[in-house]
Amino acid sequence: MTDNSSKRPIADLGVFSRRGAGTLSNAEVIALILSGLWLLAAVIFFFLVRDSGPQEPDPVRGLLIVLAVAMPIALIWIAAMAATSAKIVRDEAARLQAAMDAMRQSSVAQQQMSGMSIKSSLEKKLDDLMAAQRATDAKLATFATSRPQDAAPAAVSGAEPATVPLAGAQADLGLISDAPRETPLSVEDFITALNFPKTTDDVAGFRALKRAMRDRRASQLVQAAQDILTLLSQDGIYMDDLTPDRARPEVWRMFAEGERGRAIAALGGIRDRSGIALTAARMRQDNIFRDTAHHFLRKFDQIFSQFAEHASDAEIAALSDTRTARCFMLLGRVAGTFD
Repeated sequence: MTDNSSKRPIADLGVFSRRGAGTLSNAEVIALILSGLWLLAAVIFFFLVRDSGPQEPDPVRGLLIVLAVAMPIALIWIAAMAATSAKIVRDEAARLQAAMDAMRQSSVAQQQMSGMSIKSSLEKKLDDLMAAQRATDAKLATFATSRPQDAAPAAVSGAEPATVPLAGAQADLGLISDAPRETPLSVEDFITALNFPKTTDDVAGFRALKRAMRDRRASQLVQAAQDILTLLSQDGIYMDDLTPDRARPEVWRMFAEGERGRAIAALGGIRDRSGIALTAARMRQDNIFRDTAHHFLRKFDQIFSQFAEHASDAEIAALSDTRTARCFMLLGRVAGTFD
C-alpha cells in the first residue's frame, strides 16, 4: 500500500502552506499601517516642532526619544504576532478536528460493515437456541398442565410399583385434600413436582407431578407456576438460566411466618438484570401477566406456609432450588415483596 498522504497537494497541508512566502496576514498589514502612522507622528513631533532657542545635546533626552518611538512599534508587532499565532492555532485545531471526525466516521462505518455478518450469524444462533428452549418448555407445560388420565404418559405407561408404600417411606405433606387419595403426597414428590420434569424421559419427575396433581392445593400451586412460567418463556425468561443466591432456611421460615420487607431480602437472590427488567416491564404493561403473577405469589405464600410447618431445613433448601421457587424469587423482587 502507498501512503496517499505524501501525495496530497501542498494546499491541503495546513494554514502555513496556504500563505505564500511574501503574503502578509491581516494583523501584519494593520501593524505596518500603525507603525507607519506612529513613526510619522514621532517625526512631526520631535523634529518639526522644536522649541525656540539653542538646544544642548542631552544623551538622556535622545534615549527617551528612541524609547518613545520604538516601544509602541514593538508592542504593535507583538500584538500582531500574537493575533497571527492565535489564528494559526485555531485553523490547525479545526483541521485536526475535521480529520478526527473523518477517521471516527470511517472507523464506525468499517465496524458496522464487519459486524453485520457477525451480528446476523449470532442472532440466528440465538433465535435457534430460544426456539429450541421454547419448544422444550412447551412440551413440559403440556405434560404439567394436563389433568391425570387413566392412561399414564408413554414414558411412564407402566403401573407404579405397589411395593413402595410412600406414606410409610416419608411423612405426609400436610396439605388437606377434599377428595380422598390412595396415597398421601410425600414431601419428596411435592418438591420434585415443583421443579417439573427435566426432560420427556424424566420418569420420576412425571410420576411426582402426577401425584401432586391429585392433591387439590398442591395442584393449584403447580398450575399457577406453570401458567406464569409459560408467560415468562414468551419473553425468553427461563428459570434454568437463573442462578440465584441461596438464602438460609431460617429466612424462608421467617417468610412462612408472615415476615416481609428487608428482613427477608435474602430471598430476592435473583441478580439477572435482563430478566428483572423484562419481567418488570411485562408486569406494568400486561394486565393478564400481572394478575397471573399475583395469583402465583399468593398460592406460593399459602402453600409454603403450610409446607414449612412440617419440613426440615434440608427439605426447605431443596424446595428453594426448584424452578417454582426461582420464579417466586424473581416475581417477589419485581413486586417489591423484599423491599
